[in-house]
Amino acid sequence: MQVRPISAERLTDLLADRISGLAAALPEGGRLRVAVDGAPAARPGALADALVEPLRLRGRPALRVSAADYLRPASIRLEYGRHDPDAYHDLRLDDRALARELLDPLEPGGTGRVLPTFWDAAADRATRAPYTVLPPGGVLLLDGELLLGRWLPFELTVHLAMTPAALARRTPAEEHWTLPAFARYDAETGPADAADVTVRVDDPRRPALVEHP
Repeated sequence: MQVRPISAERLTDLLADRISGLAAALPEGGRLRVAVDGAPAARPGALADALVEPLRLRGRPALRVSAADYLRPASIRLEYGRHDPDAYHDLRLDDRALARELLDPLEPGGTGRVLPTFWDAAADRATRAPYTVLPPGGVLLLDGELLLGRWLPFELTVHLAMTPAALARRTPAEEHWTLPAFARYDAETGPADAADVTVRVDDPRRPALVEHP
């Protein structure tokens, strides 16, 4: 394994090139599903956002969706209290709704008709968002945390990795109760090895690309 420092701009271009190449290799009418996975401190949403314009310039329309808009109702995800790390790991994400409303319609031969938001966690109710259609050749960019190891169908997965010390340092004190959930994720899922692309972001200003032989 080699770890190669890379600028944020070069990382974005490299990922956009890879995504565009994968999309070009899909059967005619196909769509690409990309997950950008990482703890909030790793800022996966910022990287997913940064990919939209480079993909557009490469002729690939992109749909940005956040897994934070696909959480379970509070009665389920907070069943064991507001600060239970195992519930955070196991119950927070509504992976069935995510597959049904967002990922499955982008399968080969699918309609491409997807729901960009599903659940408003703050109001604890359905968003009632209208459906949208991702055109053939388009790319779904989904950001979120604890996404891997759930049997969710993606053509490309990117994991933003942090050491436990860096994660603790960059996570607000009031959110430190989530740290055991990420430690469990690393131990049980091994996202740094499971992802197609892993980037170390202990210092988000100085990312480093992990390259496996």
